[in-house]
Amino acid sequence: MTVAPLRIGNASGFYGDRFDAMREMLTGGPLDVLTGDYLAELTMLILGRDRLKNPSGGYARTFLGQLEECLGLALERGVRIVANAGGLNPGGLADAIRQLSDRLGIPARVAHVEGDDLTAGHPRSLAAHAYLGGAGIAACLREGADIVVTGRVTDAALVTGPAVAHFGWAPDAYDRLAGAVVAGHVLECGTQATGGNYAFFTDHDPARLRHPGFPLAELHEDGTSVITKHDGTGGLVDIGTVTAQLLYETSGARYAGPDVTARLDSVRLTQEAPDRVRISGVRGEAPPSTLKVGLNRLGGYRNEVVFVLTGLDIEAKAALVRDQMEAALDAAKSRPSEVRWDLARTDHPDAPTEETASALLRLVVRDRDQDAVGRTLSGAAIELALASYPGFHVIAPPGKGSPYGVFEDVYVPQGSVEHVAILHDGRRVPVAPATDTLVLEPASEPALPEPLPPGPTRRAPLGVVAGARSGDKGGNANVGVWVRSDDAWRWLVHQLTADRFQNLITESCHLKVVRHTLPNLRALNFVVEGILGEGVASQHRFDPQAKGLGEWLRSRHLDIPEALL
Repeated sequence: MTVAPLRIGNASGFYGDRFDAMREMLTGGPLDVLTGDYLAELTMLILGRDRLKNPSGGYARTFLGQLEECLGLALERGVRIVANAGGLNPGGLADAIRQLSDRLGIPARVAHVEGDDLTAGHPRSLAAHAYLGGAGIAACLREGADIVVTGRVTDAALVTGPAVAHFGWAPDAYDRLAGAVVAGHVLECGTQATGGNYAFFTDHDPARLRHPGFPLAELHEDGTSVITKHDGTGGLVDIGTVTAQLLYETSGARYAGPDVTARLDSVRLTQEAPDRVRISGVRGEAPPSTLKVGLNRLGGYRNEVVFVLTGLDIEAKAALVRDQMEAALDAAKSRPSEVRWDLARTDHPDAPTEETASALLRLVVRDRDQDAVGRTLSGAAIELALASYPGFHVIAPPGKGSPYGVFEDVYVPQGSVEHVAILHDGRRVPVAPATDTLVLEPASEPALPEPLPPGPTRRAPLGVVAGARSGDKGGNANVGVWVRSDDAWRWLVHQLTADRFQNLITESCHLKVVRHTLPNLRALNFVVEGILGEGVASQHRFDPQAKGLGEWLRSRHLDIPEALL
């Protein structure tokens, strides 16, 4: 007997996403399951610091606020809710939801998943959490839970768990599981799949993108899916928006997780109808034998001051204040262990306003001693107010210095983690680790198409023909680049090599850059190792999550065939 498709939506792409999204998704059209992704590397650090102040906290409190408005609505419509809002304390969030349910007089069966917290085994970490798969979520749903909250699971587990519970897939149904992983990866960042942060946004009516609706997937028993959104909501779903999200925060052809390794090089996208993109052809392989563990720790303290340099002699003004500050820091009782300078030439000649005549010189310091980045920096900077370059002023005086975090990942055997589903009636159901596993290896590079025949070219930005989306994974950044025609692909795949990427993105020229080729998507994915230092919380560069890195690449000029322009 054919099982009905599972209609699964998303109402949160990060902690702080649109509060009204849960209500919008519940009232906008039919759904079976509504998911919410609240966790990221930085979020885990923030929740860890919160829990130091309040041991009963450590979860996403906005999720509770959303449920207060929408719990009755979800139960009335038969929509089950699955969210990783439990953060560092899924049991605490489950209890809080039960208290909310009692207070509202709306009975709800609440379950949660545990086992990801490995902090006790990593005493130098503020939070150490394994990325679990969807099997615990599936166990909770099979036993009748209305709401399932988790701690750290993979983002796609919020979809694979409900899919396994609904379709009854076996653990080795790898192609079907991989299809669910791909659908989950498209959904996980909310409106990024429906026109948000979209490279080709200027091709569309601005009014359409002003308030994009959240995405949903119609997932079928064979693992295929259709990405869409509720009728009448803003935004758009096309091959470009889905491709962009598939490339976001991934790397090579093998996208590994605890449930399955999905082959991104097998994904096929078809525009089935307006705002409906079918995902098919996804192949899966056994998962690796290990689980990723994200370690968050406090790295020390950081502070910064931004000097405003206006008008003429920008380079000389920067050199003067830098020499003065370096001398003051050298003479201080405790010089910061790390000192970094960056000059942003935001100034324009003969500028019509003072702001557009000004450049910004940014000084960032780090040290384990808060005084070294607080009093030392503020004293040195402020004492120069009347003794430095003409027009001296700063954006804001430096403060005491703030703590910063460091992220790293390690791997542990799947069997060493006690993955447990705690059902709504209190029963604890152990979740077995994967038994069939494969060592994760890079996929072979595919054969390339024939280059485009020689012809006239014109100097133009890469973004005229190519889209991009970029993001962070620990200290690395990934930049996915795609094009929309076969001819553009024949040009891109031969022209945008790893070496050319480094020439265009000069910050990467001394770093390792790895290129991955995905012909079915007409896409390249570049991984830039170490460009983000020790992760987003360390704020190593001014764009600490590499969100704009892809747009910088699109702005760089190349000789592009006129036939493509």
